[in-house]
Amino acid sequence: MTQSKPMKFKYIYQQFFSHISVIIVAFLLLSLVFTHYLENLIYENKSDELISFGSAILKDLKEVPIASDEIISQYNNVLAARDMSFSMFDQDGNLYLVNKHGPVIKNLPDKKWWNDLKQGKTIIVQSDFKSFGQQGGVQFVVLPFKENGKFFGGVLLTSPISGSSKMIEQINKFLLYTILIAVGVAFLQSWFLSRIHVHRIKRLRDATSKVSEGNYDVKVNSANFDEIGELANDFNHMVDKINASMLEIESLENRRRQFMADVSHEMRTPLTTISGVIEGLKNDMIPEEDKERGINLVSQEAKRLIRLVNENLDYEKIRSNQIKLFKEEIQLLEVLEIIQEQLSMQADEKNNQIVVEAAPEIVVNADYDRLVQILINITKNSIQFTTDGTIWLRGRTEQNSIIIEVEDTGIGIDAKEIEKIWRRFYKADLSRTSNPYGQFGLGLSIVKQLVVLHNGEIEVFSEKGKGTKFVIRLKNI
Repeated sequence: MTQSKPMKFKYIYQQFFSHISVIIVAFLLLSLVFTHYLENLIYENKSDELISFGSAILKDLKEVPIASDEIISQYNNVLAARDMSFSMFDQDGNLYLVNKHGPVIKNLPDKKWWNDLKQGKTIIVQSDFKSFGQQGGVQFVVLPFKENGKFFGGVLLTSPISGSSKMIEQINKFLLYTILIAVGVAFLQSWFLSRIHVHRIKRLRDATSKVSEGNYDVKVNSANFDEIGELANDFNHMVDKINASMLEIESLENRRRQFMADVSHEMRTPLTTISGVIEGLKNDMIPEEDKERGINLVSQEAKRLIRLVNENLDYEKIRSNQIKLFKEEIQLLEVLEIIQEQLSMQADEKNNQIVVEAAPEIVVNADYDRLVQILINITKNSIQFTTDGTIWLRGRTEQNSIIIEVEDTGIGIDAKEIEKIWRRFYKADLSRTSNPYGQFGLGLSIVKQLVVLHNGEIEVFSEKGKGTKFVIRLKNI
């Protein structure tokens, strides 16, 4: 039984319908509130108008009672022109003096207002009584006539509400047209804005697809004014990080290949020599007087292989924190003199001089074996690239630190290469593979790791053709 795929509802339609629905609901609510307010305003104005006429009639009748017929006639003409009518009623509710130019009522509509009228309250009613003969009903106002606190009756004014209804209908019609036009404009604007947002998201999606296919050079337009723009910024930042990682991986892979090539080359030479000498001894192909020299050669080549293997093992142990330091108080001058003595023969081979400069009272807290390893590696490096020159081994104190310097007058290091010399497998000069020291670029890498294990710092200052100076800073605890 195959499972049906869920129906997709595209994001552009989600955006569009959400915009339109919000706008339509907002306009409907606004139109309802506006219509209700407008109706109340029109009816209130009509009520105020009727009350104003009723109050004027009662006032004039009080002031000039002998001219009541003339006053009523004047008001008849005025109200007839406005399609209104009025009637007088006595204290018993009987109507008289009915103006028939507007909707006429023969009796008061409801006796329940009678007590309110006797108390001097004005009655305002909107009604659709069929007795009025007006389509849509009438609005009427009843005003009491009291004098010296005594109730004598009152006046009832009526006005058709059909005119007000027509006005409201007309306003509602214009309001509907306005809403339709606004919805149409909103429809187009929502569609346009939705397409813009969807297009920006689609560009991010296309870029993501390219990255998943292995293309890490893709970029998207970014901005900071909304979340999509920030997402684009994050995407570009991610791609930059991936590119940097890929470059680093490629660099590591290239160095690994170079390292394997160097290992193969370096180990092939001593192994070939060892194998040749052993075969010669085995088959008596080496004269008796040369056998001792051949055995010495095998011994030297074997030691060379052991040293290369040990360098790799040391580096791996240091990197995986398997090295433990046994720190003690060490006289720095003594260590430097030991380094001078051990490497004097190698220095003499290149006509170099090793000079020690350190006060006898300087004491450093360090692991003796690892400190010697650090200084031998650096000094061998200086001997290797110095001919007919001088190598200084210096020690001094500075604030709360012990400063150890190894300076030479050798060929120096190019400024572009200084930061790279600490890398594993790195070699600035490929021609060094024939040298017996630091063939694989592991020596200085080990040196830096050991200095860091001592909570120290190491820096290199060099100028091409003018020599190199290594500066080690260890805390004086």
